[in-house]
Amino acid sequence: MDILHQLGELFLEAVPTVVLVFLFYLFTRWAFFKPIEKAMNERAALIVGARAEAVQFEAEAKQELDTYNQRLADARRQIFSEQERARDVVLEERARLLKAMHSRTQEEVAAARKRIAAEFANAQRELESQVPELGAQIARSIMERPSRLQGVVEP
Repeated sequence: MDILHQLGELFLEAVPTVVLVFLFYLFTRWAFFKPIEKAMNERAALIVGARAEAVQFEAEAKQELDTYNQRLADARRQIFSEQERARDVVLEERARLLKAMHSRTQEEVAAARKRIAAEFANAQRELESQVPELGAQIARSIMERPSRLQGVVEP
């Protein structure tokens, strides 16, 4: 029983210490831990808000980048389309010029053929008109030659 009595006294002596520790706990909780907890909660809220804002800015930046890339691709397509149209116009002009040159050349060839045919016809008529006279000249020259061929014996 003596042990129980000693334990009771020990508890009675420890009550003021327990009360002091409990009061110290309440005081530190009120003066130290609550403000730190409040500051940490505010900091966490700010971090969450900043992260959310960063995610929002990142999404907006990505959207703007996508829009920029789309506009850039559209501008490139438009430039390529304009270049293709300009190239087509140049090719059509070239084809038209080649066709015109070809037709003009064909006309010149046809005119030259007609001129050559006309010159040939004129030369042929002239030769045909000169045939009797040329024939007479040939005959005269042949007739005059026997005098030079007198030494040749005919078989």
